[in-house]
Amino acid sequence: PLDGGRFATSDLNDLYRRVINRNNRLKRLLELRAPDIIVRNEKRMLQEAVDSLLDNGRRGKAMTGANKRPLKSLSDMIKGKSGRFRQNLLGKRVDYSGRSVITVGPYLRLHQCGLPKKMALELFKPFIFHKLEQRELATTVKAAKKLVEQEVPEVWDILEEVIREHPILLNRAPTLHRLGIQAFEPILIEGKAIQLHPLVCAAFNADFDGDQMAVHVPLSLEAQMEARTLMLASNNVLAPANGEPIIVPSQDIVLGLYYMTRDKINGKGEGTLFSDVKEVHRAYHTKQVELGTKITVRLREWERDEEGELQPVVKRYETTVGRALLSEILPKGLPFEYINKALKKKEISRLINASFRLCGLRDTVIFADHLMYTGFAFAAKGGISICVDDMEIPKEKPKLLAEANAEVKEIEDQYR
Repeated sequence: PLDGGRFATSDLNDLYRRVINRNNRLKRLLELRAPDIIVRNEKRMLQEAVDSLLDNGRRGKAMTGANKRPLKSLSDMIKGKSGRFRQNLLGKRVDYSGRSVITVGPYLRLHQCGLPKKMALELFKPFIFHKLEQRELATTVKAAKKLVEQEVPEVWDILEEVIREHPILLNRAPTLHRLGIQAFEPILIEGKAIQLHPLVCAAFNADFDGDQMAVHVPLSLEAQMEARTLMLASNNVLAPANGEPIIVPSQDIVLGLYYMTRDKINGKGEGTLFSDVKEVHRAYHTKQVELGTKITVRLREWERDEEGELQPVVKRYETTVGRALLSEILPKGLPFEYINKALKKKEISRLINASFRLCGLRDTVIFADHLMYTGFAFAAKGGISICVDDMEIPKEKPKLLAEANAEVKEIEDQYR
């Protein structure tokens, strides 16, 4: 019962009541041998009541309750976003989960994510209780609970130990393909936001303008093993849709890599010959050459012999200082030609694809991480920003606008 003498009841009660009332009325009319027209009308009303019970509003006007709201029928309870299937069967509330805002973690490795300490403490509570009892720091679960609530130093040490090698699942709604849920190794961080590796943002379609993500903890050893082997971010380098790499750098990283690999006409120290990359490093750090200076350098590459073994080969290349420096992070077996050009987004995608085909998954993941660190470093070093003055208005803009306005006027005049 509610205030004001009302009752909180299911709409189904109303719908069933109408069916029962009309059925009883029809029974009475048939017993009284009422005129045919009245019986027919009652049969029609009974049929409408049954229809409304099964699917209200499908036939004719929907039955409404006291407050003029259409009543919720049996099929309404099943269908739609808040129906039984989507609300309760596909979307359940689960234990050992949490959610928080995401923020960028540019120092993480591809298989890592930053998990707030307080969140981790809550998620891994049973594991911590077990360890506390194992080490005889607590005799009962109640005592262990008390220690965790007091946040004694031993608890944080045990938490570090518990989460080591224990993957967690991160999910961003809407999960439109299988890469919407991936596994990561948690790294404990201060603060309340989950830190996400920049290269997995494309797979999650995530950005850092307030997006939230859910965390789930796989409990059993089998679940942990599956998360590690099948769902770990570093094992999901290719998009399932087209087989292209999905961990392609974007935004600042691309800007940094382009800034690093573009060439400069008449750069300082142009045409200098270097015997190896270390010399290029020294010359760059002592400001004898610039990043875009065209130079000639001897580079050590790795090529496969007839047995498929990697063998070192020294080659001479005409390149730029930036590209020579970038060659240091190339995985063994990937030719220098792939980075001996100004790297734009498409080129970087091809580079990662080639790395995956030629060098395998492990080397590609390490390479992608190094590309990211290098890109961020040189984007910061370049200090590039976009100003209002960079937005050049084309000279023909007024002319194009005038032509369009004239056309609009002509059409309006003709319409009148």
